[in-house]
Amino acid sequence: MTTPLLELRQITVSFDGFLALRDLNLSLQPGELRAVIGPNGAGKTTFLDVITGKTKPTEGQVVFKGRSLMGAREHSIARLGIGRKFQSPRVFEKLTVQENLELAVSRPKQPLDLLFGRLSADQRDQVHHLMDIVNLQNRADWRAGALSHGQKQWLEIAMLVGQDPDLLLVDEPVAGLTDEETDLTADLLKSLAGEHTVLVIEHDMEFIRRLNSPVTVLHQGHVLCEGSMDQIQQDAQVIEVYLGTQEEM
Repeated sequence: MTTPLLELRQITVSFDGFLALRDLNLSLQPGELRAVIGPNGAGKTTFLDVITGKTKPTEGQVVFKGRSLMGAREHSIARLGIGRKFQSPRVFEKLTVQENLELAVSRPKQPLDLLFGRLSADQRDQVHHLMDIVNLQNRADWRAGALSHGQKQWLEIAMLVGQDPDLLLVDEPVAGLTDEETDLTADLLKSLAGEHTVLVIEHDMEFIRRLNSPVTVLHQGHVLCEGSMDQIQQDAQVIEVYLGTQEEM
């Protein structure tokens, strides 16, 4: 049996008596693409914060590649191979697309290496490959600030991939995107799975369906249901939760 890349074991997070997560269990296999959904207040952001070390669990264990992450700092966890994309794009808007990616692939080398053009041939090839996979090769010399919202999302995803994480955490990647950009983002994330494990949090159910991946439903800080999109849409508990919160599935 394959050893999970990531395991959350009976995770509980309490903020002054409020249980943001309670007895949460989740396992991800290497190369898996997983979608996580849930109503507002379900604990999705806290869930990501626990994985990355931003929030320390009150109880439970987080295990990554067989190693406990308990007590590890955020930067140490990132270096182990966990990359996180936040809801709003975090790119260097005054740098060009190519410069953003050069900076990403040069880490953890010194920033001065970038200033003096000290990227290796392999790193330069990687930059061009990353521009290809996010369809920004014709925007290489554009400042990132001039890109559309969707293109900034893709650039940030490419920057994270450039750091070669084993696990890529993607938080609401299609918020504010056009239908075409949403479809292209789904295709991008599907193409990254296999070489990377990809966990996506999103509210857009059509986007989740397009991912065609296993879905985990969070509710009140714990896992309510797991399965295919068709399976969860027919689950009585899930229907009750979404109807009760007036959120569309």
